[in-house]
Amino acid sequence: MKPDPRVPPSQWSLNGRRALVTGGASGIGFAIARRLCLAGVDVTIADVDHDRLAAARQKLGGAGTIVADLSKRADVHAVADAVGHVDILINNAGLQHVSPLDDFDEDQWDVLLAVMLTAPFLLMRRLLPGMYERGWGRVINVASVHGLVASRHKAAYVAAKHGLLGLTKTAALEAAARCSDVTVAAVCPSFVRTALVEKQIVDQAKATGLPPEQILDDVLLERNAVKRLIEPDDVAAAVEFLCGPNAWTMTGSALAMDAGWLAH
Repeated sequence: MKPDPRVPPSQWSLNGRRALVTGGASGIGFAIARRLCLAGVDVTIADVDHDRLAAARQKLGGAGTIVADLSKRADVHAVADAVGHVDILINNAGLQHVSPLDDFDEDQWDVLLAVMLTAPFLLMRRLLPGMYERGWGRVINVASVHGLVASRHKAAYVAAKHGLLGLTKTAALEAAARCSDVTVAAVCPSFVRTALVEKQIVDQAKATGLPPEQILDDVLLERNAVKRLIEPDDVAAAVEFLCGPNAWTMTGSALAMDAGWLAH
């Protein structure tokens, strides 16, 4: 149902909305799912890890769960079939592979592009029409500062996130022409305190030859003005705002959450 424009934002609620969060069993996705659950949203999380999904379901008080490998198109379509329709789509699932370009594994390239670009495209293609029909919707793509700038040894990740921002902008333009209350935006955090980043510390150490204890300050946070990892709930708070009544002003945008990275 479309929000009543006479209701001020302070009284506006997400209660009763339906959401799908991919990669929702841990890290940023779990923090987003928890925020939305606390706001009264009926949340379904999709993730490849059955055990993590079961644990997340228990922590979230019974959120819906779907086991899916989003590198497989059949699984992506199965997720869309299972949820039927949603008001909020959070494309968050992601993974990383660190390697010099001339030694980058082709299969890893395919998997990263499938999960972080093709899966969001397929889910948006399936779920946006329902948002148009119901007159309200939010699509929020969890991109990265690497959707705005590049780093060495991350060819597939950087390419996927740049592509995701292009997809975000295209979808936002199309959505605006169909229904002004369906918005599409992206968040672009720099390094967030997740298991993925912890793995990157190990991978970067191998790629650069630096000891792991130096990677966080000298590599991951080297470009940050504020030398601190972003917390998953910081990203979740931004996503919650983008689900709100004032988010129409930011459709098509890429919200940089980079701790000053791009200010240099």
